[in-house]
Amino acid sequence: MKKSSFVKIGHSDVLATPLGLGTNAVGGYNLFPNLKDDDGRALVRVALDNGINLLDTAYVYGLGHSEELVGEVMKEYDRDKIILATKGAQDFSSGKQVIDNRPEFLTDQVNKSLKRLGTDYIDIFYIHFPDHDTPKVEAVGALQKLKEAGKIRAIGISNFSLDQIKEANVDGYVDVVEDEFSLLHQDHLTEGMLDYLHDHQISFVPYFPLASGLLTGKYDHKIDFPADDIRSQIADFTEPRFSKVLKAVDVVRPIAKTHQATVAQVVLAWYMQNPLISVVIPGAKRAEQVKANAHALDITLTDAEYRTIEQAFDGFKHTTSGKSLADPE
Repeated sequence: MKKSSFVKIGHSDVLATPLGLGTNAVGGYNLFPNLKDDDGRALVRVALDNGINLLDTAYVYGLGHSEELVGEVMKEYDRDKIILATKGAQDFSSGKQVIDNRPEFLTDQVNKSLKRLGTDYIDIFYIHFPDHDTPKVEAVGALQKLKEAGKIRAIGISNFSLDQIKEANVDGYVDVVEDEFSLLHQDHLTEGMLDYLHDHQISFVPYFPLASGLLTGKYDHKIDFPADDIRSQIADFTEPRFSKVLKAVDVVRPIAKTHQATVAQVVLAWYMQNPLISVVIPGAKRAEQVKANAHALDITLTDAEYRTIEQAFDGFKHTTSGKSLADPE
């Protein structure tokens, strides 16, 4: 049931490792406090040095700074062996964030990302969020022109609903969709999105795969979050859901012990063996986390272990808790 060493992205010729690195903590000073550029560069180096070839960044991570840092490190390696994904759709020119999918804006975003990254092509470019007005087929059509010009190799869309995905894919140009999905947030499975993507040869890349750390096994019933901790306001961390999460995670522990692995590594391995998932992109703030995650590439779950984990979280297929990341207006 093990995935191959590389995964083909949609209809493109992009081949990525089934485990990538989410880089919002690489230069994402507007998202996390006290980030250091050297630490961000180290995250990227450790990923590339440990068998991870896909780097997932975005303009909004530090308003271009993450792209700059990723680009700096990339120069130390063979560019042809790196799969570089970035995202754009945010316009801050008015002083506040506006989501813009107009063809001319997306074209400008790609050209600016190329400059910040210091490369002449982007392997995967995602429309980061849908706007309210631009026809989705027109937005994707602009990326198709950039693909034909050699500036991007694969067309992605992120945070689109199933109906928006269908509209965007009218011409069959969409290669990959990125959205929140985890064993605790399986709405896209029950709503039919993942089946649609599979049927149309569109790759799926889930973000937040470890659900704010809940799927790492580090929490237990002794945890009590203060009122000003954001986790106290997230459904996953409140009762009765929190206890159900911990019960399901406990099922993973003996499987992890069998593989001499951590709960997080086994969960990541489960995603990589899921036929509906192409690449999983856990983020990290410390280099040792990236190195630990990379060990998931070496884990092969038995069919029985895979089903045991699937069944342990089956109840989360039928509960809707909302996304962790709110769509920007």
